[in-house]
Amino acid sequence: MPVDAVWGRCVDRLRDRLAGASSTGDMLQMMEGELRSRLVPALPPGFQLVGHVAGRMEASWGAVRVGALSEAAGVSGNQLAAQFKAHVGLTPKRVARIYRFARAILSVDARRPVDWAQLAHAAGYFDQAHFSKEFRDFTGHTPTAYLALRRRFPAEAGFPPDNGPMPAE
Repeated sequence: MPVDAVWGRCVDRLRDRLAGASSTGDMLQMMEGELRSRLVPALPPGFQLVGHVAGRMEASWGAVRVGALSEAAGVSGNQLAAQFKAHVGLTPKRVARIYRFARAILSVDARRPVDWAQLAHAAGYFDQAHFSKEFRDFTGHTPTAYLALRRRFPAEAGFPPDNGPMPAE
């Protein structure tokens, strides 16, 4: 069916509903509802779930178990992973890792000595070995090599950012 014919039917139905309205206020509410339905698309399925879970991850800097998040949301881990992949492009576990690593990397002050074990613990890593492996996965460097680079090439004022949502706005 051509678009013009579909649009014509919609206009006819709206005209009939407006004709049956009991007051000008009712007509305005019908028009507003019709316009809103056309101007504001419905959120895709799962979008609110992903937003809620991602907010919890952000608030905890990724230090909350993904299994606990899916349980609290009332969905399986597979369902949560599928929704994250569809809306974010990453699994919830990967997003949590990014938040946790961001917490660690943003707390590094290259001007001072770094206690890597303490930093790993504060960021929620199980042990320093796990932290070191993840550090290399994200940066391609060991923590010590990264620190040497940061000292060799100091960051400009205000960078890296010291607050704000991570991993991306």
